[in-house]
Amino acid sequence: MIRKYKVLFIIMFIVLLMSLQFVDARVKPKKTLIGKVITLDAGHGGRDSGTTYGNIYEKDLNLEISKQLKKVLKSKGATVYMIRNDDSDLSSKWDSAKKRGDLYRRILKIQENKSDLYLSIHINYHYHSNVSGAEVLYHTINPNNLVLAESIMNEFKSDLNTDREVIKTNLYLYSNTRVPGVLIECGFISNPNERYLLQKESYQVKLANSITKGVEKYFKEIEKVI
Repeated sequence: MIRKYKVLFIIMFIVLLMSLQFVDARVKPKKTLIGKVITLDAGHGGRDSGTTYGNIYEKDLNLEISKQLKKVLKSKGATVYMIRNDDSDLSSKWDSAKKRGDLYRRILKIQENKSDLYLSIHINYHYHSNVSGAEVLYHTINPNNLVLAESIMNEFKSDLNTDREVIKTNLYLYSNTRVPGVLIECGFISNPNERYLLQKESYQVKLANSITKGVEKYFKEIEKVI
């Protein structure tokens, strides 16, 4: 009888061990971005709050989304740098134009990090409160920017049900950065539903996962060409 219990215990232990290994294999994310260097630019900060709604500031939402995005990208094996980790900007007291100085130093950071790409995280605003949807903007300074923009936009369409399209931009940072990268508008602070969602950690994680899937597909696309 004791022998039977021993055999049964051993069998149960082996089954449990195999099931744990199976679960671990399913949960553990694939390291698809090993060797990739990505810089996250949480837009605005410090004296520059970005767009606002009451006491909700774009700069704060940008930072929280960027922090979630950093976690997801790192889980995939990427080396991730944050241009800012707190409520600050990069302007100097010597800058005659504070905003331009801030943006110029963001460009320098992207270059100094030897980034494979950068992602600039922002929140949108429209005077019509019914306008909604995440979207991606790109500059033609680097031909890969459009590939990156479309890769992320396709994930937004699938995951967030947005019907928006990629848009060209001529804003200073994007028109002066040759490293591949895009401006991501994660939603509209002026839209009541999106304003609510953008403050929720669960939705910030959802955005981070969608952006990461777009980044993974981007690297697959450009590596086909090389």
